[in-house]
Amino acid sequence: MESSRPRADGTITAPGPPRPLAAALAMAVALCLATSVVHVLLVFLYVAPPNQMSQYYSRQIDAWIYPLFEQNWRLFAPDPESVTRQISVRTTRTSPDGTAQIGEWFDLTAVDASDVEHNIFPSHTTQNMLRRAWTSYLELQGTDDNPHSARALMLQKYLRNIAVERAAAHQSGTFEAVQLRVITRPIAAPTTPGAPHPTTPAAVDTRYLPWWKVTPNGN
Repeated sequence: MESSRPRADGTITAPGPPRPLAAALAMAVALCLATSVVHVLLVFLYVAPPNQMSQYYSRQIDAWIYPLFEQNWRLFAPDPESVTRQISVRTTRTSPDGTAQIGEWFDLTAVDASDVEHNIFPSHTTQNMLRRAWTSYLELQGTDDNPHSARALMLQKYLRNIAVERAAAHQSGTFEAVQLRVITRPIAAPTTPGAPHPTTPAAVDTRYLPWWKVTPNGN
């Protein structure tokens, strides 16, 4: 450790940090700066119009952006929801006599809605985790529940893990598989005063996802 040294005017300078520590700090600062530059560059390529560089490095860009740094422009060009979705989960396990025991449906959307309604400052997780997990799954999977890419498989596991975690917290005991049910109801368009209300009810779509297996402890 360096000792204090007197200056020509008689003042004493305070010792600086040890050289190994100073080198480590300099390396950490350089690493943070380099990571920030890379992050800004990859985000820029992600949101920029398709170009030769973004297409060539699309795999690296997607690997960095998803799922934590996904970008969209809804703050500036909002896209209001045209439907409401009710997402529920149920579990199954094998009883000692070998028969399958299927549990009741547990409404995950209702839990989120209740947490938002009774919370002055609801968290981003409560408002968007389940909803964004489903919409992202739907964008990649469509009506086919077989993942055809690594990202589709990742989002399938992400949606399953959310359902598993919440089902395990809701019920006691173990289970071997989970199934999701998604009920989609269109939001009726606003009517002008005096105009007749539509007599035909909007079609409701109910979709059952496949049973997804988990380990007996619910992971």
